[in-house]
Amino acid sequence: MKLLLLTTLLAITLYADVKHKMLELFQNRDYKEACTMGFKNFAQYSRDEEYVSLYGFSCLNIDYVDRLSVPITILKLTPESRANAAYFSIILMQKKLLYHALLDNYDISSLNLPTTDYILSKVFDFYTKQGKHEPKEFYIFEDEDDKNLKYKLYILKDGKIDKMIIEEFYNSISTKKHIYW
Repeated sequence: MKLLLLTTLLAITLYADVKHKMLELFQNRDYKEACTMGFKNFAQYSRDEEYVSLYGFSCLNIDYVDRLSVPITILKLTPESRANAAYFSIILMQKKLLYHALLDNYDISSLNLPTTDYILSKVFDFYTKQGKHEPKEFYIFEDEDDKNLKYKLYILKDGKIDKMIIEEFYNSISTKKHIYW
């Protein structure tokens, strides 16, 4: 009996440590490490929606958008969880549609989807607002709130899989590159 109690207490302590460590990594903006830790421990803690949300937002912050598909299906028990699932769903759908539009010349200009503050959503909105058009090698969009901020959208051809790239420029200086496939 004492061994079972000791094992249970140890498991609870280790679990709290994993979740606490992930939160600490997230707060310190070490999203990659938080996402990796969340991925490694996901099977054990997939019933904890706070953990799943923390994992989802950690992965989102490093552009691992495809890792959102599992949290989307799990997050359903609380209003906050459902809101997070909806947020993740919008971003994942926009990524898939924009990628399809760029590679296959699929017209998404008539779509009127919810949006988010995530970079992919902003670029998706800019792309759809330009209406039906001939495909271009790249697209440049100017931020509506900051005229010094621009986004360049293009496909990078690769031998294995083509990648969708969004580069952020501030005063013509590249500040961040987002890579999706």
